[in-house]
Amino acid sequence: MAKKAAKKGKKSNSGAGEEMMVGPHVSAAGDLANAIANGVEVGASCIQIFTRSQRTWQTRPLEEEEVERFRDAWEDSPITEVMCHDSYLINLGSPEPDKLALSRRAFTEEAERCARLGIRLLNFHPGARMGSSHRECLERIVASVAETMDSVPGPDIVYIIENTAGQGSAVGHTLEDLAFLLEALDSPARTGICLDTCHLFAAGYDLPDEESWERFWEDFDRRVGFGYLRAFHLNDAKKPLGSRVDRHENLGEGTMGIAVFRRLAKDPRFFEVPMFLETPGGSEVWTKEIEALRGFRGE
Repeated sequence: MAKKAAKKGKKSNSGAGEEMMVGPHVSAAGDLANAIANGVEVGASCIQIFTRSQRTWQTRPLEEEEVERFRDAWEDSPITEVMCHDSYLINLGSPEPDKLALSRRAFTEEAERCARLGIRLLNFHPGARMGSSHRECLERIVASVAETMDSVPGPDIVYIIENTAGQGSAVGHTLEDLAFLLEALDSPARTGICLDTCHLFAAGYDLPDEESWERFWEDFDRRVGFGYLRAFHLNDAKKPLGSRVDRHENLGEGTMGIAVFRRLAKDPRFFEVPMFLETPGGSEVWTKEIEALRGFRGE
């Protein structure tokens, strides 16, 4: 098990409704500093962003002026945490040498960008086996992340493994996979987990059922450890339990229902864990979802 958990190093948070760390994945189109303004607009206290285009392997270099604008905007805002989501093109478990090399280079570049921008949390999907064995894929992911950790030294970047829905040949949809990756990386201060609620449900974890909810968290603590829990992705699901299909829905409007998100918001174990919305709909919807979650926290 991976339970030799690290200290989180989170910024202080009282747990009060108005202090709840919650916010959406926002656009940084035009200038990275725009992401901060977009988060403030919807009342967020944390945001997730892409630092680069998701449509190409080519990465536009960060200009120093853009870095300074981003850092200044963040410093002057109520945003307490920014998490970067890496490119969906990246597959750190690819069995194809050329694609694996591209993925490792892009992932290292992403970590370097985070370091320049002052972003601590780098979230990534583990990878897909693409015809290779499950174990071989997991081992390639470990080697890929370790390579980047060696290339971008220091404790500043925390590499956040996001659980998957298990769609296609993706790995990382079970607690066993997550524990394996954490144990093999053996770097508690520099690694962690982001739990996506939609992905958990699609992978077969019945979070809406109260008994299954409690059983899941007991199992998570035993296999992984709460100290590794660095973030949540809050998403309802379009597809049914165990579908293995990754399709997000707005909170309370999908097959999971609103009770899951009320429980998450009210549970003191998660008061210092940032919660990021990846729901559809844009700023008007996100503002309402943030207000609802803070209302649950205050109940």
